[in-house]
Amino acid sequence: MTEDDAEIGVGPWPGPWPDGEQYDPELLATGDRRNVVDRYRYWRREAVVADLDRHRHGFHVAIENWQHDLNIGTVVRNANAFLAAEVHIVGLRRWNRRGAMVTDRYQHVRHHATIEDFVAWARADGLPIVGIDNLPGSHPMETVTLPQRCVLLFGQEGPGLSGAARTACDQVFSIAQYGSTRSINAGVASGIAMHAWIRAHAGPPPQ
Repeated sequence: MTEDDAEIGVGPWPGPWPDGEQYDPELLATGDRRNVVDRYRYWRREAVVADLDRHRHGFHVAIENWQHDLNIGTVVRNANAFLAAEVHIVGLRRWNRRGAMVTDRYQHVRHHATIEDFVAWARADGLPIVGIDNLPGSHPMETVTLPQRCVLLFGQEGPGLSGAARTACDQVFSIAQYGSTRSINAGVASGIAMHAWIRAHAGPPPQ
């Protein structure tokens, strides 16, 4: 068997089964082939989500969805990796989940039909809206510290933040680029921005 042929995860639990409501009897019996970190092996999905909820960070992530943007799945996957409080889909309810690689099962995702609905939610929760886009007048993200409680807002591939979204932002930060392309996609930008928040406000991940 080559390394590429190796199965992901672990097989059936060897020996007597462990005690604890977090464990899933089916996974213990048949093995856990999910893409989860080792500390969640054999856990029920609901138990994993409950444990994540006890440690979620103070930032939210939002992305506009007016054209079924294929980047949304990657944004959700990044949000799970960096343990965002929630992901907010603004616009169309349906989105392409393929890029999420099933991480949406462990990440809270909320829908807002309009920018106005989204802004009303953010204002009610006291969260500043931080736009991430290479717009005239934006501040280089490399020179600032993201707020500890905030919602990072991303636009769509191509047009970036809509006019209504730009107006709603309390701050707009850009990501430094050095090549010929005018922009990077929202999936990449979201990972960079979330990691900037992590570097400023989070400790080392649990083992």
